[in-house]
Amino acid sequence: MKFYEDIKVGDRREFGHYEVTREEVTDFARKYDPQPFHLDDDAAAATHFGRLSASGWHTCSMTMAMMVENMKTEKSAGLGSPGVDELRWKKPVYPGDTLRCETEIIEKRRSASRPEMGIFKSRIRTFNQDGDMVLEMMSNALIATRDRDGTD
Repeated sequence: MKFYEDIKVGDRREFGHYEVTREEVTDFARKYDPQPFHLDDDAAAATHFGRLSASGWHTCSMTMAMMVENMKTEKSAGLGSPGVDELRWKKPVYPGDTLRCETEIIEKRRSASRPEMGIFKSRIRTFNQDGDMVLEMMSNALIATRDRDGTD
């Protein structure tokens, strides 16, 4: 089990394998982001996407699915997240793409108000099968400390 004390700034991980299907792209779009270029080939062809593309929110969801799957093998004392500071969709994701993730710890600190937990910030990047970055975000996460009284 990984605790706050085990996290080091600069730590990097690569993980994930997510195959994007046309059916999933259109199902997600119908339910959550029903813009024509996520639903219809002809409408998508008339845009800068050039063809049917996944919603950026769907890309976030696929990234989260890979992160949760990774958490099953990389056990930690995680306590959730207070949010994301930055989010960028760098390139479109298309049906047929295969995605993977990379994370890097860029800072960490012990919570001033809750000494039994720490906060760390990660740069999370998602790439397609060609190595093109399709998503980048700065995510904050909460994690329990091994030492519950706040002393190191």
